[in-house]
Amino acid sequence: MAKMESRQKITKKFWTKLFLAPILMFFFAYAMVPIYDVFCEITGFNGTTGRVDSEQAYVVDETRKIEVSFFAMTMGGFPVQFGPKVSSMVVIPGKFYTTSYIAKNNTDEIVVGQAVPSVAPTDAAAYFKKLECFCFNKQVFKPHEQVEMTLRFVIEPELDERIKDVSLSYNFFKLKS
Repeated sequence: MAKMESRQKITKKFWTKLFLAPILMFFFAYAMVPIYDVFCEITGFNGTTGRVDSEQAYVVDETRKIEVSFFAMTMGGFPVQFGPKVSSMVVIPGKFYTTSYIAKNNTDEIVVGQAVPSVAPTDAAAYFKKLECFCFNKQVFKPHEQVEMTLRFVIEPELDERIKDVSLSYNFFKLKS
């Protein structure tokens, strides 16, 4: 009889664990998205840029120069022409710079989208900080509207001195609304 009770306890534990495992896996996977986003923002992993809330004073070395190249892409089905106003600029780490991207809706409909940035090399991403960026919010484009979208950024002086070229790329995705 004791053997039967022991077997029932083991079977009950097994079924409880088997039932709880997928539920815990679902909640873990659900929680990983915001955790991953925070990790990427802090470390610059996956080319994710950082953000600053105000123009901070950095120690500036006027002799150090970095070329920043700007790129733009749109996902399939996104009917907006999108590109940088300038293809590159030479910047001094620690100084803030302003540039812009141009977008034009080529349809008779309102189009909503979101730009996602990426920096290469990924080692530079943690030091590429944006003060103002169209990528912070979803963008609403009226029919046949052309807009100039501002980007204000700084490359922090702590960036490895071996890095002389940085690329900033945006990929625009269409949103439902």
